[in-house]
Amino acid sequence: MSSVLKSQNFSVEDMRQYINDIPNFPKAGIMFRDISPLLRHHFGEAIEQISKLFSAQEWDEIELIGGIESRGFILAAALAAIKQKGFVKIRKSGKLPGPVVKRVYGLEYGNDALEMQPGTGRMLIIDDVLATGGTLKAAAELAQESGHKVIGFACLINLAYLNKFCWNNIKSRNLIEYEA
Repeated sequence: MSSVLKSQNFSVEDMRQYINDIPNFPKAGIMFRDISPLLRHHFGEAIEQISKLFSAQEWDEIELIGGIESRGFILAAALAAIKQKGFVKIRKSGKLPGPVVKRVYGLEYGNDALEMQPGTGRMLIIDDVLATGGTLKAAAELAQESGHKVIGFACLINLAYLNKFCWNNIKSRNLIEYEA
């Protein structure tokens, strides 16, 4: 069966059954939402559903898709390919050649840092999971400092019980919401 035919019958709610809950990972008290089975079995459908979060007019305005390391890379690169947009890596510290702009931020379970190379363009930022919002906020500030204009966010999963994410009046568009 072609991917197009499969995707017509595969809803966002169907995706939930392909997301595994892993308790106490990466540390005690964290419920990790593992998207590996979804990507393994329905990657094309997931990418198609994310692309539908934005209108054709909005896609016309987007020039670049920034993917946050590491699972955000997967989603952003696929979207960039099908939408014929540029792809920008937003990486963990020390993984890009200079010059880079760096931003330290807080996670649900600690601190980290992101880097990206300077550039310009209207950017959509993609990540797999929106937890506290610290990573998306850091990525947006980093993109802005690097010369880009952030015009949207999208995540596969939003842990809505952990955040009320909004940056410069822009909310993330998310496929799957977890309220608890």
